[in-house]
Amino acid sequence: MVSAYRKAVTASAAQHVEARLDPETGRFVIYAEKEVVDSVVDNRTEVILEEARKVDPNCELGDMVIVESTPKDFGRVAAQTARQVIQQRIRDAERNDQMAHYEKQIGEIVSGVVQAINREGYTIGLEKKAEGILQQNNLIRGERFHMHDRVRALVVEVKDNPRNPQIVLSRTHKDFLRRLLENEVPEIFHGIVEIRSITREPGERAKIAVSATQQGIDPVGACVGLRGVRIQAIVRELHDEKIDVIEWNPDPVIYISKAISPARVVGVYLGEGNSATVIVPEDQLSLAIGREGQNARLAARLTGWRIDIKSVSESAAELIHTYEQGEDVVLTHETSGEPIVITISELFKGEEEAIEKVRSVLAKKAEGRTILPEEIEVLNGFVDRVEKRKTAKVHFSVTDTLKVLGKKGLSQNEIEALPIKESGLPAHVCEILEENGYKTFDDVYNVMKNDPDVMFKLHGVTADDMNDLARIVTFVGKHKVTAAEPEEEPAVEVEPVTEPEPIVVPEEEPVSEPEPYVEPEPAPEQEVKEPEIIYDIPEDQELSMEDIFNSVSSGLMKMSDYDDEEDSKMDASYNKPSKKKKKKKGIEIEYDPDSDSTMVRRKHKRGDDDWGW
Repeated sequence: MVSAYRKAVTASAAQHVEARLDPETGRFVIYAEKEVVDSVVDNRTEVILEEARKVDPNCELGDMVIVESTPKDFGRVAAQTARQVIQQRIRDAERNDQMAHYEKQIGEIVSGVVQAINREGYTIGLEKKAEGILQQNNLIRGERFHMHDRVRALVVEVKDNPRNPQIVLSRTHKDFLRRLLENEVPEIFHGIVEIRSITREPGERAKIAVSATQQGIDPVGACVGLRGVRIQAIVRELHDEKIDVIEWNPDPVIYISKAISPARVVGVYLGEGNSATVIVPEDQLSLAIGREGQNARLAARLTGWRIDIKSVSESAAELIHTYEQGEDVVLTHETSGEPIVITISELFKGEEEAIEKVRSVLAKKAEGRTILPEEIEVLNGFVDRVEKRKTAKVHFSVTDTLKVLGKKGLSQNEIEALPIKESGLPAHVCEILEENGYKTFDDVYNVMKNDPDVMFKLHGVTADDMNDLARIVTFVGKHKVTAAEPEEEPAVEVEPVTEPEPIVVPEEEPVSEPEPYVEPEPAPEQEVKEPEIIYDIPEDQELSMEDIFNSVSSGLMKMSDYDDEEDSKMDASYNKPSKKKKKKKGIEIEYDPDSDSTMVRRKHKRGDDDWGW
């Protein structure tokens, strides 16, 4: 209503105007601030003294008074203006609400319906009456949608526009794949499995490195699911994009070899800076590189290393060429940055015989003849040995680094303040330590001295790394002890001590030798007779079942009881009272229908297959 008043009377924006509304009657009144004057020239800003004193009896000329200023024709035009202003304010409130809502949704997946299709892309209807823009460059290659199709996409950016907020959507961003994994794999959503790195070429291939935060969890199996159910749902959403899921490893050698999958790797050798050489079999070279270098490119992005892929024969030929040239190899040290010269004699030490074999295998390959598996093993072994010698010169071990630091003559404070990166530890181990707040030699020393298990529990620290950390602790501790050694005290004169007289020990009397022990002869074994069983059953008499039962019972009662000696001895050894046990005899009663007679039989226990009657 204030806006309508200002528009109706064209009042100044600096003039104070307010509107008061009676909610019961719906009547409103406009009040405006005016100056008190003798004669009014402008009704919009001036009021006479008599009118002003009705509102404020103490006002004087020149004072500012707020008086009622509702225009007489303030009706239909004012109502229209008020409605337009209210609608505009509602639209502004909705736009602000949309902005606040979708700014929180940046990096999340939203779902909407296709509302319009144009050259630039698609207009997607979203929640809260918002509209998203899905441009052609944010679509997977070959994707096509129709009107009223439901689409899932990632919110990349939210721009503020005067009309509506501009929400930019994407289906090619790598975080779109990340959010799909979180939706399909509960272990990722709950943090049991962590996505370490992800890269993709939309519509072609993607690589994902995952690791488990708890022991006993298979991260790759959790992402793939039973029979590939989980990963297949994501592949269908991405229009059959191939996805490689590998297990992340803190060791870059193992990590890079897995990133080259599905190709098989012979060896990975870390070179200068952040470069690595990957040696693969001859038949795996095209698979490792991929179509137009796609597999190698994705592996390099996933690991963060510059990867050079070579076949075994290609690498062996380069090494033979280096040997024939006879020039020393000059490399740069990883930590210090100083040049390192590797002579040919050091690089190919003891490889004279292997070089001749490699030459013959390479000549055989150049002629197009078949190479035997034994010859391939010769190439693999030669390349592996030479590349490892080269790598050992570039990457110093912790022991070598500590020797170099010891020769520099650093003080205790300088050694304690050395960054952990200069210790010779692998780069990934240094990153793990720095992420957990152990940045200097002194930090590692204090933790290892108090509780070494704290270091060993860090994800990615192996037993070999613990040995290297122990060497660092020994190095720092040695300098701490050297710095804490006290000054030499003056020598104190000590009175000579007289040696005590020797003690004479009397000679021992000879001891007579004991008589030899004669083992007694064993007593002859006594035969144990089986107790006889007497049955009162006449041969020519037919008996009923009741008579047979009574006869067998009486025969059993006539059996002689005996003690089981072995059981008695065992009971005595356990300090338990011995119990008399009776041997159970297996008695069988059989009726012969042909002769109409009943026979009683028992088993004979002494024979294996001999049964008595």
